[in-house]
Amino acid sequence: MTMGKLGVWAATDRLTAIEAAALAKRIEAWGFATLWIPEATGREAFSASAWLLANTTQLVVATGIANIYARDAFSAAAAQHGLNEQSGGRFLLGLGVSHVPLVEGIRKLHYGKPVATMRAYLQAMASSNYGSAAPAQRPKTLLAALGPKMLELSRDLADGAHPYNVPPEHTQQARGILGQGKYLCVEQGAILETDPAKARTAARRFLSVYLGLPNYVENWKRLGFTDTDVAGGGSDRLVDSIIVWGDEKAIRTRIEAHWQAGADHVCVQAIDQTGLPDRRLLELLAPA
Repeated sequence: MTMGKLGVWAATDRLTAIEAAALAKRIEAWGFATLWIPEATGREAFSASAWLLANTTQLVVATGIANIYARDAFSAAAAQHGLNEQSGGRFLLGLGVSHVPLVEGIRKLHYGKPVATMRAYLQAMASSNYGSAAPAQRPKTLLAALGPKMLELSRDLADGAHPYNVPPEHTQQARGILGQGKYLCVEQGAILETDPAKARTAARRFLSVYLGLPNYVENWKRLGFTDTDVAGGGSDRLVDSIIVWGDEKAIRTRIEAHWQAGADHVCVQAIDQTGLPDRRLLELLAPA
């Protein structure tokens, strides 16, 4: 599997299936090696990945992330193996424990202790038997990891980590915990806007959901942000740390900072005023 150093994270749930396939083809044509897609309240992650894989020829499709509460470990392992066999090894499984409001509020399931629940899930996946044609290579699994314990689990029982909404300082800490030989694939939100007021307004609109999720808030506090920083839509210091905005040079500088801090791969979430992927920015960053 060749993920490349630079990929795209896109909220494809906002697009129709035809539009999502067209975007995936365009991302592939631009030379990005990997497209990351979510699983929250929209499409089911594995069927969505199958559609995008079927509509591309070289692009790696990664889940950022597949919710472990959406299916049992046997089903996740079977889907992971099947999609890799069908696509020639182009599916990357990112797993996460999601968040209490999404698990208990929407799915009406009990939200267990994150690290213990993920550990048991990974162990169950590893012990499951897949009775169909096997992929040519062992499929890889990354974990949505923010805190030290989940990063340690990413190191010990997975192939690496996929942190989201983090600054380069977190990337450096994550690499220190993961050590060498494990994938560190970092999401970076970016807004192509040089006006500070407009850019921060767009960034706060994007971050509004995450500011209400304890997993993110606790991680930001571990990084030194205060209650004041996370209140009222987020301070300028927090917003500017998590979301990079400005011209192409400013955005490339932030991406480079993650690489220098130890990231193997940065997936850019190009944030548009409409909430759709900003194709202007993706085209500017395109490796091709």
